[in-house]
This record gives sequence, C-alpha cells and structure tokens, in this order.
Amino acid sequence: MSSSNQKPPSRNPDDYIIATLGSHSALQILKGARDEGMRNLTICKRGKERPYKSFPVADEIVLVDDWKEWDDDFEKKLMERNAILIPHGSFISYLGHERVKRMKAMYYGTKEILEWESDRSMERQWLEQSQLRLPRVFEKPEDIDRPVIIKFHGAGGGFGYFVVKSPEQFYEVKNRKYPDEHDFVIQEYIIGAPLYIHYFYSPLTKELEIMSMDKRYESNADSIGRIRAEDQLAANIHTSYTIVGNMPVVVRESLLPDLFEMGERVVEVSKSLCGKGLFGPFCLEAIITRKLEIFVFEISARIVAGTNPFIEGSPYTALKYREPMSTGRRLVRDIKEAIVAGRLEEVLG
Repeated sequence: MSSSNQKPPSRNPDDYIIATLGSHSALQILKGARDEGMRNLTICKRGKERPYKSFPVADEIVLVDDWKEWDDDFEKKLMERNAILIPHGSFISYLGHERVKRMKAMYYGTKEILEWESDRSMERQWLEQSQLRLPRVFEKPEDIDRPVIIKFHGAGGGFGYFVVKSPEQFYEVKNRKYPDEHDFVIQEYIIGAPLYIHYFYSPLTKELEIMSMDKRYESNADSIGRIRAEDQLAANIHTSYTIVGNMPVVVRESLLPDLFEMGERVVEVSKSLCGKGLFGPFCLEAIITRKLEIFVFEISARIVAGTNPFIEGSPYTALKYREPMSTGRRLVRDIKEAIVAGRLEEVLG
C-alpha cells in the first residue's frame, strides 16, 4: 500500500467487506457491520451455517468442509475482495496462531499481541508490568498449600479446569482424569465474585472505553450448589467449569475508576511489548473479593463471547452513545472511520 506505484487505499467503506469465522461472536460482528452500513461475510464449516441463515445478519455465507481449506489461494480470494478479517476466540482456535501470523489479508488488531496472550508466562509478565493484582502461581504440584485451580493450556471455554488443595489431591485427579495433559498452570484460587470487563481502545481516538461486563454461566459449577454435599460425595460429582453461556453484570459504580485505570495501564504497557500494542476490544478476567480487592487472572486480547448479551448495547454504552452500540459494532465503526480518514493502516495488524 505504501509503494509509490500503487494507488492509495480507497477511502470509500463500500470498497471493503467485513469478514469473520462463523462461531463465537460472529453474529454480533456481522450485525455490527450491518448497523454501520458495511458489507459482510462469514466463513462457516459446512453443517454449522444454520444460525447465519436463520438470523439474517450475514450478507454472504462462504462454506468450507475443513479449516485446512484456508490456504494461500483461499486467502487470495479474500484479498481480492478487500476483506478485513475480524479475529475472535474461535478464529484463533480453528486456524492457529501460526496461520494467523502468516496471513497477508487485512486483519483487524495486532497479531504480535497473540503471543503475549497465549503464553502464560509472557501474559503474567505483561499483567505484572501493568501493576495489576494477580493470584499466586505455583511452580510445581508439590508446592500446593492452599486451594488452587488447575488450568490446562488452550482449554476451550474452561473445559477440564479443576480445584484442589493439596499435592495428593492434584495427582489423584490429574492421573485419573487427565493423564496425557502436561501443559497446565497451577493458580491460587481466589474466593470472590467473577467479573469479566470488556474494554475497547481506539488507536484513532486514543480513548479507552468500558463497553460492558459479564459473568460466565459454568457447568456444573453453577448447578452443583443445588446438590447436598453428602449427595455430591456419594455420587462422586466433581465441579467443572465448562462455559455454557454468559450473563450481564453491572458493577458497583465506585469500582469504575479502578477498572478504567487497570485497562489504561494494560494498553500503555502493551505499546512497549510489541508493534502497535493492544487496540480494539479486549477483556480483563477478574475476581473481586469481599474486601473489594480486584485480582486479574487472565487477559483476552480480542473480542470475547461475554459481549454477546449486549448486541443492542449495555448500560455503559447507553451512557456514551445515542444509538445501540455493541462491541462488534464499535470495532466496525473504528474500521469505517479509519477508512474514511485514510488511516486504515493504523487499525490493521
């Protein structure tokens, strides 16, 4: 685009198309594109297209039999159409970090930040530099001296997480249920209310916004409380944290200044870690204790599924915008404004 032999990029949003994979938060992103007057398409695995036909927000549905079909030729076709790819959790999971890093098609966000998000030691370094309060991490099972949660790397939606309080408990569960899993983190289990804060940072306006918040609806963690403790033991029921949905949360107003400052520090530190730093949507996953201490245990450097309850906006976006504003619509608006201003490169990774 920067070559003198090439025409400058078009400043007409009609010359571009918003594209994403059919999963995770695609419905929200597609509707966001519609609401902003931009064309869109979704790429679906054959047999999974029903929602995108039933809910009429996709302008076009492209079907593939396998994600391996996403090769250089497939990507070239997207590039010929000026497609701008929007990543989400399933996007990264299905295609893999390496494939995403090699992409030549236009990609919204910073690709380099994915490495900091996906490597737990690098992620912790990032959050520590951002001066956030973090749960303690234990190096080996023998160090366990309090309740801890075991998280397997790449576990989809909390699948396989379990809580123990001693080395003996750890090995009993690990060897019985997950004998072949060896990539995990042992994290202090903080007692408190979970809170997932959805942020948006625009490189155009340099403003951090709080878009919405949620808590996860987890199976069977959110149903096990209906079963008496003695019945749980008799039935050999173990708590699991597989996510099945998300519920809206509005936090007490006195916590908002702290949440804004946390997000701003994360963005500022990211600029020293890689490329353009973190921009667009991201989420800090936190626990708030009874003393109102905020512990952050993870960051998602992209749109999260917890924004899906807010397709028509949240109480927070209602305070800021005169129209319904989802995170999906907000990121498309960022792209649209960048196109019109001739600053598209600033929002591409």
